[in-house]
Parts: sequence; C-alpha cells; structure tokens
Amino acid sequence: MPESLPLPAAAPPLTLALLGAGTVSFFTLGVLQAAYGPAFPGFQARYGVGLGEVALIASLHFLGSAAAPPIVGLLLTRLSLRRVVVGSLILLGGGALLVAAAPLWGVALAAALLAGLGLGGVSGALNAAYASVGTRAINVVNSVFGVGSMLAPLIVAAGLGGSAPGGPTGGLGLALPFGVIAALSALSLLAAGRWGLPALAPPPRMAGEARPGPLLVLFAAILLTYVGLEVGAGAWAGKYLSTLGVQNAAVVVSAFWGGITVSRVLVGLMGARLVPARVVSASAFLTVLAAALSALPGFASPAFVLLGLACGPIFPTALAWVAQLVPARLVPFLLVAGSTGGIVMPALIGWAFAAWGPGAVPGILTGGAALLCALVLLAWRLGRRGAQS
Repeated sequence: MPESLPLPAAAPPLTLALLGAGTVSFFTLGVLQAAYGPAFPGFQARYGVGLGEVALIASLHFLGSAAAPPIVGLLLTRLSLRRVVVGSLILLGGGALLVAAAPLWGVALAAALLAGLGLGGVSGALNAAYASVGTRAINVVNSVFGVGSMLAPLIVAAGLGGSAPGGPTGGLGLALPFGVIAALSALSLLAAGRWGLPALAPPPRMAGEARPGPLLVLFAAILLTYVGLEVGAGAWAGKYLSTLGVQNAAVVVSAFWGGITVSRVLVGLMGARLVPARVVSASAFLTVLAAALSALPGFASPAFVLLGLACGPIFPTALAWVAQLVPARLVPFLLVAGSTGGIVMPALIGWAFAAWGPGAVPGILTGGAALLCALVLLAWRLGRRGAQS
C-alpha cells in the first residue's frame, strides 16, 4: 500500500442511530428490486398481458432507478440529504401502492416507473452518505439490501398463491408484495425521523487538491465493469453450469448471491481499520482467480461461490474509496455507470454464448475481472498522485 494513501480515520461505531434508517431503507430497496420478476404471473393474470409485454414493467422500473441518481447528485447541491431521501421514499412508497392497486396495465407501468425513480433516489442519496461515513457502514447497509432481495420472491409467492397466467390469483395477489413494500417505505420514513440520517461528510483535504474529473471517469469505469461482472455471472452461471451437467445449478447460483451478502457483512463487521483501496484490490484479484477456475468443470461450482464472496465488498467499498477522493455528493453520478454495466454484460455474454458456446461464459467473466483489476490499479495510482499533490 503506498504510504501516500493513509489509513482511514477511526470509523464511528455501528450504532442503531447510524444504521437504523439505512438498514430499513436498503431492505426496502432490496425487496422492491427483486419483486418484479417473480410477480410476472400475477401481472399476466390481472391484466391479461403476454410474457413479452409483462417484462416492460421491470424495464420501466430499472429505467426509473437508473435515471434518478444523476438527478439526486444535482439536488444534493441545493437540498439537504434528508429532504432528498424523504422525497424519494414518498415516491417509492406511493409508486408501490399504486402498483398494488392499479386498475389498468398502463397505470401499473407508470407506477413502476415512479417507484423506480424513488428507489434510485434513495439508493443514490444513502450510498453517498454511507460512503462518506466509511467502509464498515456502507458494507452493512448494502448487505441488508441483499437480504431483502432474497426474501422478495417468498413475499411475492405468498401473495400470488401459485397463480398462473390467464387464471385468477390466489391469496392477496399483487396487493401483498407491493403493499408490503409501501409499508416498508413508511417504516423507513419513521426510522429516518426517529434516528435521523448520516450527514454527507466533507472529503479529505487531499481530495480538494486533486482534479475530480479523471477520478470520476475512472471509478465510473470500475463500477460499470464490476456491476457487469456481478450481474453477468448471476444471470448466466446457472445456464453455464447446466451445460456442464451440474445437477444443483440453481443452488450454486443462490450460493453466489448469498456469498455477496456474507462478504459484505464480514467486511462491515471487521473492516474498522481496513483501507478501502486494499479491500477493493484484493477482492478484484480474487475475482480473476474465481472466474478463471470456473472454466474448469471440476471446479466450476465452488468457483462461482468464491466469485460471489470476492464480488461482495467491491461495490460498497469502491464508493467509500472514491468518497475519500472527491466530494461525496458526486457519488450518485457513478451509479449510472453501474446500471449500464448491468445492462451490457449479460447481453454480451448471451451473444457470445450463442456464437461460441458455453466456454464464452468463463472467458468473458475472466476478461472482465482482469479489466477490473487493471482499472483498480490505475485508480490506486491516480489516487496516490492526488494525495501527493
């Protein structure tokens, strides 16, 4: 580790006052983010839409969530973090409530876009705030997001009661999952009122002396590559493992996502004195090893579990790292790059799979991981120059 990149200041204790509102909010985001896919049969049954058309509701949700962070970045120059988060939670809860009760397909689509804007707003503002707090806090709240995503399919299934397209929904239908999301949004507002929200900490003095433009471009490339790697692996691991004859491919994919959550919890609990650059660098190198091992049939399943463990700390810790170098209010702009990677990489892997066969999956993942390592090393060097200026 270069001496010019100092050890982080003593991290604040992980108290309920610091994490209360953030954990409830990120849990809410995780449930909403993972709810649409499992809810497709319910939308088809309620509105009589086909499989191709029903996917539009998820697309509009992700469009809203991708469009919101740069808006948040601009708003944070004029409004307090609290106002931005409260307004975004109201949008999220109102949109989810409207999805639950929408009488027409067009209304449901508009509501999903609204809820997506709210999700992106909360994510952009709180990721900026917790990134400025430090490595531990941002890893903990992002791990709770993963817990929400894992529970979302169960909540949806409880509401739909095994409904099928074209038939009546059982149980409470879509009202249950999206009503729960609206209630969680209200609970997040109450938690913010009870415990408050972390302030956007000022950046270190060295960040003010460095040019933020090159750093922002470089960290945008890091997040684009990382999110592409994570989403691409999660989307194609099951299909790839099935071609190798792995019988429990779905279990391996679940373990991959579980590994991401577990490693974030571990870094959150043990990372009080860890330098973010070191955590991101070590994790990035580990992704190369795991992705390369996935090309070997005998090691493919444990390799994807290892890949999940390696990926987990990269996203939140990279945000904590960049918040040491540039003003934290600029962090939301970087989230758009991550969303772009999540769109591009799965499509690229799918095209390559069709053209060259299953071997394209570990090949592209390994190439992406190697690119991530190169970008991280470049960021380390550029951050060192900023510290020495």
